[in-house]
Order: sequence, then structure tokens, then C-alpha cells
Amino acid sequence: MKKNLRVFAALAPLLLAACAPTQLVRNKGDAAALAQQEAREQQLAHADHWILQGKLGVSNGKDAGSGGFTWTQDGDRYEFIFRTPISGKSYRLTGGPDGAELDGIDNGPQRGPDAEALMRRALNWEVPLDELRAWVLGLRARGAQADLSFGDDRLPTVLQQDGWTVTYPLWDTTHQPPLPTKVFAEKPPYKVRLAIESWSMQ
Repeated sequence: MKKNLRVFAALAPLLLAACAPTQLVRNKGDAAALAQQEAREQQLAHADHWILQGKLGVSNGKDAGSGGFTWTQDGDRYEFIFRTPISGKSYRLTGGPDGAELDGIDNGPQRGPDAEALMRRALNWEVPLDELRAWVLGLRARGAQADLSFGDDRLPTVLQQDGWTVTYPLWDTTHQPPLPTKVFAEKPPYKVRLAIESWSMQ
């Protein structure tokens, strides 16, 4: 695990610097902005078959890492592949309601009932996967109370939920409804940053 983290630490500045947040417009939004968000959430409520690709950066305040990723969501099942650009090493997280498996790490695959706990144990990453499945679509996750702020285009710029602050510096408005292309989640000292290069809804 320490070897993995040393590799990630060497690569982290490539993405974390490139994904430095820009100044965002933050307002609570009027009735029109809230209505637009509710309409987006209804349109995407059953979006559970998609593939997205891009770059991922993670930090726990001490160690950090970055690389390319492909995330395939197939109903309740998922496959998340992370690739480091220099070593070419890849990590594959798969799972669903019956648990998760992380492959590509030292000492062979590891399994567990919870993907978040598995990544925390194997890689020392804190990634809120359950919530991120909604946040990556620009949606509020189910359960915890969420507060939203909007930009001048009435799309979310900041979402605060479950102790995390999620910012949306950039959206792809060629998709209907629009989808985020940058998603930055932070819960000090933890940071998760996604720069999405392609979306494929199925």
C-alpha cells in the first residue's frame, strides 16, 4: 500500500493543479433556478446506465494521487478503473449490492461488503461513492439534507451535503439535461476531483 501511495503522490500535482477551482457565482437561486434543478433531477432520476471517462485526483491531506479513470454504471452494478499515467498500473473496483472487489493492488484482490471502506483500507482514500453516483450527475443524493447555490445560468455551482462541499466549475450544456464536466468534492482534509472528458448515457 505504501508503494501505491508513493506513486500516487508523485502524480498528484498533475491533476490537482490543473483542476484548481475557479471563482464561482454562489446564490441561493430564485424559484426558476430551483424549478430547473427539480426538472433536471426528475429527468435523471432513473439514469443508472452510463459510462464516463476523465481524470481523477484524490487527497487525504497527507497523500494524494491522480490518473485517468473509466466509470461504468450498469443499474446497481458498477466498474471503476483507475490508471496511473506514468507506470501504466491500473486498479479495478467492481461491485454492487452484494459487496465490492478491488483488484490491481499488492497482495492480490481484496473484497468487502462496502466499497468505501474497502478503498479506505486498501488505498487510504476517502471517496463517498454512494453520494458521488448522484453528485457526478449534478444531483442531490438521497438521504441527508442538501443545500444548493446556483450560477447565473441557473445550474448548480455548490452543493453541500453530508459534510461534503461539492463544487461544479463547468457544465456541458450540449447534453440535455446539462451534465457536469468538473466535479470537486471536499470534506477537510479529504478532496476528490473529477475532470470528465466524455459522457455516454445508455
